Amino acid sequence: MALWGGRFSQAADTRFKQFNDSLRFDYRLAEQDIVGSVGWSRALVQVGILSVEEQQRLEAALQALLAEVQANPQQILSSDAEDIHSWVEGQLIARVGDLGKKLHTGRSRNDQVATDLKLWCKAQGQLLLQSIHHLQQALLAAAKANESVVLPGYTHLQRAQPVTFAHWALAYVEMLERDFSRLQDALARLNLCPLGCGALAGTAYAIDREALALDLGFAGATRNSLDSVSDRDHVIELMNCASLSMVHLSRFAEDLIFFNTGEAGFVELSDKVTSGSSLMPQKKNPDALELIRGKAGRVVGAQTGMLMTLKALPLAYNKDMQEDKEGLFDALDTWHDCLDMAVLVLDDIRVNQARTLAAAQGGYANATELADYLVAKGIPFREAHHVVGETVVFAIKVGKPLEALSLEELRQFSPVIADDVYPILSLESTLGKRVAKGGVAPQQIAAALSWMSAHLAKRDFK
Repeated sequence: MALWGGRFSQAADTRFKQFNDSLRFDYRLAEQDIVGSVGWSRALVQVGILSVEEQQRLEAALQALLAEVQANPQQILSSDAEDIHSWVEGQLIARVGDLGKKLHTGRSRNDQVATDLKLWCKAQGQLLLQSIHHLQQALLAAAKANESVVLPGYTHLQRAQPVTFAHWALAYVEMLERDFSRLQDALARLNLCPLGCGALAGTAYAIDREALALDLGFAGATRNSLDSVSDRDHVIELMNCASLSMVHLSRFAEDLIFFNTGEAGFVELSDKVTSGSSLMPQKKNPDALELIRGKAGRVVGAQTGMLMTLKALPLAYNKDMQEDKEGLFDALDTWHDCLDMAVLVLDDIRVNQARTLAAAQGGYANATELADYLVAKGIPFREAHHVVGETVVFAIKVGKPLEALSLEELRQFSPVIADDVYPILSLESTLGKRVAKGGVAPQQIAAALSWMSAHLAKRDFK
């Protein structure tokens, strides 16, 4: 059923109808459209458009429709309705007759869709917060299980100073903590209701928009009707949250893909998240991680597309804004799927402690410790840096780690080196010296694990 036929003497071309109709994707807003319609019916009672009895009949019909939609949302797609709003209105009229035609009084699809989309974003946002939280918990569990496992740190993908697997996992917990906070902020900003703003200039009925907003679960009503119907900042913000978090997930995936290579051999991924080769029977491919890495581009692309859609749009509503939904739905769905898949990747992951330790010991990661040792002996750091560089060249030539060089071999580069250098060059010493907050000393790792465990335990999603 078209909602605007009176002005037109010709039917729309079927090609235009296919091009214009949005039901194939905005059917996902069915629950929100029904909930918003219930709220609007209550508001219409307050301004005398509906009687209490009429409102009760409408609400009962809408609640019955809601139950049917929740049971089988795909049923909507068999309709030829233009959009979800016309579908809901058509269903309502079919159930209560002409009374259903009164519901749209004072309301436009412009403020209706803006409200529906915000209600959907609020619900989806809560699910995403939970998924971020679950991934943080999974990373924390992996960190605790491998707290003492030494892992080489990298800069420029070259072995640098040693860290621990727990420290590595906690780095991603911190990234996700910022993702969680950003999403919370975005959800707080979108928590204002545009319903009652009409097409662009407000409604001619004295609707108590603040009461309506509270009834629908919003913190309050929007302040400007022009802005309210054309605002899609919340769409961009949520896409930005998704994009940045997907970049974090992509980096997480890339690390584990590298750790899983035969060349590194630091971890072994579960069979549950890997695949084989159709030709090479020995292969075990990190497909889940590669897909996470690949889907990051998809989400960032959706955000870029939406920014370009909104650029230079005049106030207020334009049909261009119909393009907000498919990209948003896909971006948030993809983000949600990737968060949950990352949890599954961490399930049953096995860390090869022998390989990680050997790699940490074999990359001259203690070179900085030798430089600090020379500084403590009175040598300026820049000179010490040069001396250690020459020492590393020699160690590479003879195929030994620094701690395996004899005292005689070490002293050819600096006469101040003595037997007390060897405890300094040990891996335990290298890690143990990083005692400042955020470092890799065992006590700092333990403190970080304890703090994050307590922090996550405080969250309540009820």
